Amino acid sequence: MKSISKTTLEFLSKLRRNNNREWFNEHKTEFQHQQAKIKSFFSALGEKLNSHDEIEKLKVFRIYRDVRFSKDKTPYKTHFGGHFVRATKRLRGGYYLQISSGESFLAGGFWAPNKEDLLRIRKEFEIDATEIREIMNDTTFVSHFGVLEGVSLKTAPRGFNKEHPDLDLIKMKQFIITHKFTDAEVLSDDFLEKVNESFKAMRPFLNYMSEILTTDLNGVSTID
Repeated sequence: MKSISKTTLEFLSKLRRNNNREWFNEHKTEFQHQQAKIKSFFSALGEKLNSHDEIEKLKVFRIYRDVRFSKDKTPYKTHFGGHFVRATKRLRGGYYLQISSGESFLAGGFWAPNKEDLLRIRKEFEIDATEIREIMNDTTFVSHFGVLEGVSLKTAPRGFNKEHPDLDLIKMKQFIITHKFTDAEVLSDDFLEKVNESFKAMRPFLNYMSEILTTDLNGVSTID
């Protein structure tokens, strides 16, 4: 399946209004039907991605929410989400697409880098942030994603100069790029191509970050 059905968004909209087990169980067959269509769409998208990147696996997330530590006890997500993991230790980062009535978007980058990776990224920016800024200021990047997003510290991380000219980048704890879609765009015949084009536009950013995270500060590979 190479397009998103209007009935998929309608189901998610109804689920948002009736987010309880009784309603869901009554409409379980409809959910399974919509889930199957979404999985087919994600598979088609995976084929597109593999034409210009190396994808190791696709994970379509479960509809059931983990409410153990959440104040929101509604049992179901009101979206379908899929994550494409890049292959091999050499290619870092991944691609994410979320389909939801009125709230669809794609994203990519580094949501929660571990301590070692975060320090390596910051050290690179401390030495020279020219290349990342060229990527961020590129017209294709800006047209698809706008700006680099993510949570930042309020001040310089320990061991870094508070007056560094690239402190805005060094303070970042996440490195995320996103693109939102209207329902009309999601339901359009060329939505698959639009998503794939945005994922293509991520490549310079993902490849640059991958190079940082697979080399030391001298540019020597750290992977076997």
